[in-house]
Amino acid sequence: MRTFILRRLLYAIPTLIGISIITFAIVRLSPGDPIRFFTFGVQDITAADIERLRAAYGLDKPIPLQYVDWVGRILRLDFGRSLIYNKDAGQLILELLPNTLQLAITSLVLQLVIGVPLGVVAALKRGTWTDGAIRVFGVAGHAVPAFWLGLMLILFFAVQLRWLPSQGMLTVGADVWDLPDRLKHILLPAFVLSLTGIATYSRILRTETLDVLGQDYVRTAHAKGLRERTVLFVHALRNALIPMVTALGGILAVLVGGALVIEQVFSWPGLGRFTFQAAIAKDYPVIQAGTMIASVLLVASYILRDIAYAVVDPRITVK
Repeated sequence: MRTFILRRLLYAIPTLIGISIITFAIVRLSPGDPIRFFTFGVQDITAADIERLRAAYGLDKPIPLQYVDWVGRILRLDFGRSLIYNKDAGQLILELLPNTLQLAITSLVLQLVIGVPLGVVAALKRGTWTDGAIRVFGVAGHAVPAFWLGLMLILFFAVQLRWLPSQGMLTVGADVWDLPDRLKHILLPAFVLSLTGIATYSRILRTETLDVLGQDYVRTAHAKGLRERTVLFVHALRNALIPMVTALGGILAVLVGGALVIEQVFSWPGLGRFTFQAAIAKDYPVIQAGTMIASVLLVASYILRDIAYAVVDPRITVK
């Protein structure tokens, strides 16, 4: 297992290098000058002042040298200083990362708690109206745009019924540890973010459960006179859940990427919303820091997926 983990970590290195090159190239080659954007409207600033700012942030060097300098600083965990906030870009990202992870983890819990039972029920009720309704829900979950659904839920639950707040993650003036208030704020964005996952997992579990229920060892368990509940949960469902590990591998990328839209709609103070605002403001260090930190989390999720898959499925050879 140690060799298996080490091999996966080594595979992650070229992946992160490729992500860093693409990120740096897109940011640097995009139209616009961040220094001129930052100094727009500032009186009494001269061309010499602009050049000094460019030199201070290393923007006066050729792009390949800028990349080498940036990678060297990243290896020292130095992501540079934000052009807008004049603070360490990595620190700004890490301060907001827990907010996005809080939203993503809550969404993941909703996906598993709702999606898995729906898939099992659809398989057990195959061909009935219940199965049909769950399958229609699965199609709708993929088809409905997240931003539109978020706006509709805000109009219904926040504006019309006034049951839930429409934005933010905590009421102004509320205690930080006020869990009921936090729950009310996170419920709508987490549900919207989890809808695609619920639809996906319900379809996967339906297919896998139907496949497992037709296997010989399940029929043998029935022939031995075991109770239906024992056959379902001990023999069938346990094996049907194995492909879920594969599906969970890329869920962090989907959640973090999807959180960008959800955080904008619900004004959630997270990593996606902050990085989007930095992109508009041409804040190079923040964009690059946010992308690289999110990429490290994504690669780590795939490594954990591979390890978990090797653990839960004895047929997988760990090499």
